[in-house]
Amino acid sequence: MRRLNRRLALPIFGVLWLTVLLFFWVTKKKFELPPGPEVQTPKNLDTDWEDLWDQFDERRYLNAKKWRIGDDPYKLYAFNQRESERISSNRAVPDTRHLRCTLLVYCADLPPTSIIITFHNEARSTLLRTIRSVLNRTPMNLIQEIILVDDFSNDPDDCSQLIKLPKVKCIRNTERQGLVRSRIRGASVAQGTTLTFLDSHCEVNRDWLQPLLHRVKEDYTRVVCPVIDIISLDNFNYIESAAELRGGFDWSLHFQWEQLSPEQKARRLDPTEPIRTPIIAGGLFVMDKSWFEYLGKYDTDMDIWGGENFEISFRVWMCGGSLEIVPCSRVGHVFRKKHPYVFPDGNANTYIKNTKRTAEVWMDEYKQYYYAARPFALERPFGKYGPSHTPSRSSRRSCACPSSPSSLEPRWFLSSARMEMTDSSGPRLVPASST
Repeated sequence: MRRLNRRLALPIFGVLWLTVLLFFWVTKKKFELPPGPEVQTPKNLDTDWEDLWDQFDERRYLNAKKWRIGDDPYKLYAFNQRESERISSNRAVPDTRHLRCTLLVYCADLPPTSIIITFHNEARSTLLRTIRSVLNRTPMNLIQEIILVDDFSNDPDDCSQLIKLPKVKCIRNTERQGLVRSRIRGASVAQGTTLTFLDSHCEVNRDWLQPLLHRVKEDYTRVVCPVIDIISLDNFNYIESAAELRGGFDWSLHFQWEQLSPEQKARRLDPTEPIRTPIIAGGLFVMDKSWFEYLGKYDTDMDIWGGENFEISFRVWMCGGSLEIVPCSRVGHVFRKKHPYVFPDGNANTYIKNTKRTAEVWMDEYKQYYYAARPFALERPFGKYGPSHTPSRSSRRSCACPSSPSSLEPRWFLSSARMEMTDSSGPRLVPASST
């Protein structure tokens, strides 16, 4: 009997083992069955985007404008083209946010945004890396489109070949228009309810967009900026910037970063809290499209580059909006020491014209301090038809805002920076409250 039991044990065990295997096989096949007509599974969009990247001949695109041995790698773009081309368009960058940023939860129904990137004769490696960083580190449902505005670059293919990439559209100016008019053109065709302006030589960091869109969704009159990290123009290392900075300026309308005061820092119990700023750097920001249009967009008589960040900042504050830097949003940017492109009227003349327009239109009695800092600007023209073409105060105030007591008085904006009279050169601007 014992021998019989031993003989039966092995076959029984084998049958049980096969039964278990069959059970798991049937179960696995059950879960692998394709969904019926009433069940829809979302597409793996990551795979779809990678497929589109595979269809784009990146090597051919980059090699067409590749740096050549013996050439000065800084000549064309005022940064090291050789080093830029050695770095992958798909490279990883360090997450430079405060650790507390990873704990924040944002609105689930954030609006998709139109990302507008304007450029003129940009290096293909940096332009491509800008786009790829956006696609790699942005939830796909938040990208309405990526609009490239080619401001009459020498080679139309710099832009036109990139429409093979996901979400990318290309617009080309038929003549040189400059940053302001190019951005307005991009915004005019944008389909998103928010506009995200980026430079063409930057790399967005992890979860960069959600905190910006969240602030705008809470209050559409906010114009919000990331903390701008530094990408070295020499070796393209990604370098973390200090978070507790805000935009400032002197009376010559020269932008500069300034530290928050010790009192402000002491009040900032939460390092993720947005910082109010008088002025934005101007290259990277997000704002509601309807608010942009309501404010009158930009001053379209500003040429090429320079001063537009002051003009849009004054416009926002004095029409009842606000400007913020959001510490939990980080974007790296290549800061160059000079402009690689030509200003038709010269760099200095163009900057004076643009800033003089800002002073005349928005600063009222405070423009005397601008002229004290730039006396040579007094006789310079600042419109297409000379000084008589100056936009009037009434046209400036046609930005409406009748319900905002701050809309008519530059004193309100400038006092928000806590002016302190020090000498005849004008009020000294010191940091004001960041909340």
